[in-house]
Amino acid sequence: MKPITVLLAEDHQIVREGFRCLLSNEPDIQVVAEAESGRQAVELIKELQPEVVVMDIAMPLLNGLEATRQIRRDFPAIKILILSAHSDDAYIEQVFQLGAAGFLLKQTSSGMLAKAIREVHKGKKFYTPSVSQRLTSRQTATVGREGKPVTKLNHLSSREMEVLQLVAEGKPNKQIADELKISFKTVDKHRQHLMAKLNIHDTASLTRYAISAGIIENSVQVTVI
Repeated sequence: MKPITVLLAEDHQIVREGFRCLLSNEPDIQVVAEAESGRQAVELIKELQPEVVVMDIAMPLLNGLEATRQIRRDFPAIKILILSAHSDDAYIEQVFQLGAAGFLLKQTSSGMLAKAIREVHKGKKFYTPSVSQRLTSRQTATVGREGKPVTKLNHLSSREMEVLQLVAEGKPNKQIADELKISFKTVDKHRQHLMAKLNIHDTASLTRYAISAGIIENSVQVTVI
């Protein structure tokens, strides 16, 4: 029987190697590629089109949530299994909205990861048991980790989300333009639009918002300009 093809997207090499090692013991699962950023994951998916993507959320340059949005838009048949160290409402709400097939905590066992891959490959939803219990007991909340609403993110375009993350990571407009292969003026225009949509008017506040909405982690080293 043909094994399930899997792409691992995780920015920490030691974690990727651990997942690959664990999954190598599963005869019906084959890891075909690894990505250290959401952008690299998107590019590899265009080339390889794996059946399942195990996607970390907090990754540099392009986070897992925005990568998921782009993949779901261009390759709707690919199943995406979100992997996170956090199970707070901001993450789970966005996972639902983006159409990911499942949500796993990084503390999960190797057996649970393999089971989740098999289930989403069948077209089913799969959530870490603790998350599943919460979802059945209440409606998903729509607030971020610090009580800030995250629904405004739905009004941002894919490009604006990319610019937001890079701005929040402390990248200057010139570097953002080079990274996204667009003009300096276009970056500035996207930056103005997302500030207007979020009603935020300075970089420091954008960074705080990105952290509260789960776009970047609080531990990310940023340089506010």
